[in-house]
Amino acid sequence: MAAVRVLIIDDEENMRHMLQTMLNRAGYETETASDGVEGLRMIETGGFDFVLCDLRMPKMDCMTFLKKCSEKYPEKTFIMMSAYGTIETALEAMKIGAYDYISKPFKKDEVLLTLKKAEERERLKEENIRLQDQLKRVEQRYSFGNIVARSEAMAQVFDRVQSVSDHKTTVLITGESGTGKELIAKAIHSQGGRAPGPMVAINCGAIPENLLESELFGYKKGAFTDAVRDKPGHFEEADKGTLFLDEIGELPLSLQVKLLRVLQEEEITPLGGTGTKKQAQKRSTSGSLPPHRKI
Repeated sequence: MAAVRVLIIDDEENMRHMLQTMLNRAGYETETASDGVEGLRMIETGGFDFVLCDLRMPKMDCMTFLKKCSEKYPEKTFIMMSAYGTIETALEAMKIGAYDYISKPFKKDEVLLTLKKAEERERLKEENIRLQDQLKRVEQRYSFGNIVARSEAMAQVFDRVQSVSDHKTTVLITGESGTGKELIAKAIHSQGGRAPGPMVAINCGAIPENLLESELFGYKKGAFTDAVRDKPGHFEEADKGTLFLDEIGELPLSLQVKLLRVLQEEEITPLGGTGTKKQAQKRSTSGSLPPHRKI
């Protein structure tokens, strides 16, 4: 593991020498600078992990130095040192970007402890970034739209959803009641090119059998007693979008035959009508009866 690199900036040669000797013995790799201008130049080329900087220096005082460094190197850790500082000065330095503030004269353990705390902070930051990246990858793998899962089986379902979302095809979604079949249908719709079109969801088991045909295919005026005008069915409503037929197995067999023709030929015949209407821009999803492809 590479040694932690520390830049020591102080206008007193004895202080620079003392700190460099102490930190080298503790296992740090150190370099020194006598003022802020030299320190800024060394930071630009040195790749230091931490910077120990005296508050009062010639050419460039610590506050000016800290402002310049915070703008250019916000990721670096700066620790201020001074024999003249006050609480107000320390707070100002930390507002600008300093990590900590050490008052002179200080003990050896005080400097080392401050550096160890700074190292631990950097380690936690790196671990946090790593965990966030890992979480992001997990979310991408185990989520789709507003659906979040925790199993590899569902991740495979999401892969299949992605593969069919941009295709004009009929999709079968199977699963027990309450497992989210409609959520999958909505995800297919919202992730594909038909998202701007309508998403029409129909529970086939909730519509009375005598109304199913007219609800799905629509009817013409005069088709039955109360048919005072033409009414489009749900297939027409879902044109250029997606039609989700839930509990499709509840449809009577006679209507399933008519539905199969819609899926195969993409044509509908309204109740009471004599011709067919082409429905070429719609995608159907269902919860039963595999028409073309299943998820």
